[in-house]
Amino acid sequence: MANETKVLDTIEVTDLEDNSKLTVVVQSCSEMGNKGVPGLQVLYMGYFVNFEPLQVERWAYAARKAGKDVLLLEDNSWNVHPDQFIRNYLVLGTPPKARVEVKTRSKSKPVVKEYELPFNVEE
Repeated sequence: MANETKVLDTIEVTDLEDNSKLTVVVQSCSEMGNKGVPGLQVLYMGYFVNFEPLQVERWAYAARKAGKDVLLLEDNSWNVHPDQFIRNYLVLGTPPKARVEVKTRSKSKPVVKEYELPFNVEE
């Protein structure tokens, strides 16, 4: 069976400073990872983050080891400027969630959205 993707959400935040736009697309995928199970994919600025069970288990382990319920995925975020960023997080819970924060210079607060992952993580 081929991987079927469905766009769940598109986040577009315009920066009035230079009229640029940060765009993030979140989509569900029917087959991800080595086991070919459902998951989520976050696409932004030519990059993508796959929320599939094996990778999420690794992130969850790192979060628990650090004593956190919310883990910033530093290697999978565009976090170059303090006033303009796209940050991806793993939020532990049942079910776990993917959190996306998008901020531009002209906005005082980031746009924050969470998406439930279609699987649970063993503790």
